[in-house]
Amino acid sequence: MVNPLYKIIIKSCEAKNMKFKISTLLIICMVSANSFAGPFTDKLSICLVNKTTDSDKELLINWIYAAMSTHPSVQKLNKIPPVVADKLNKKTAKLFIDLLTDRCKPEAKQAVKYEKDIAIKTSFGVLGKVAMQGIMSSPNVNKYLSGLGKYSDKEKLKSIFPEKK
Repeated sequence: MVNPLYKIIIKSCEAKNMKFKISTLLIICMVSANSFAGPFTDKLSICLVNKTTDSDKELLINWIYAAMSTHPSVQKLNKIPPVVADKLNKKTAKLFIDLLTDRCKPEAKQAVKYEKDIAIKTSFGVLGKVAMQGIMSSPNVNKYLSGLGKYSDKEKLKSIFPEKK
């Protein structure tokens, strides 16, 4: 049986957009340790990704951002009002329940039956990372990140790359 994650890898390689290829492959690399959880976890992960709409992914991006904004290192940069955070928690909880008990119920049942509750955590980890891909593919985010180049010492960086012949 072919590992379902390989299908995602193949699909990303066939994509015309280089940023999509790179970001998809990076996500695959980040979650590769999770993919060893088992075939049922892989199937649940793929179902969660496939059964979320663009609107669902936007909700996840907002929820992840709100959660990350509570970290002490970044709290001073942006404060999410408690009422907004609560609304995001409520909507995201509803989405998670819907995904597990409706949209991906057979996959969730099989994953828990054969691979225990770690399958749920791992699969939602994959979904979160895919949602984060939405943030990283934004032109505004890419423009901001490219600003790092203004301050990078390109000569020093050349020292770690082999010379082209």
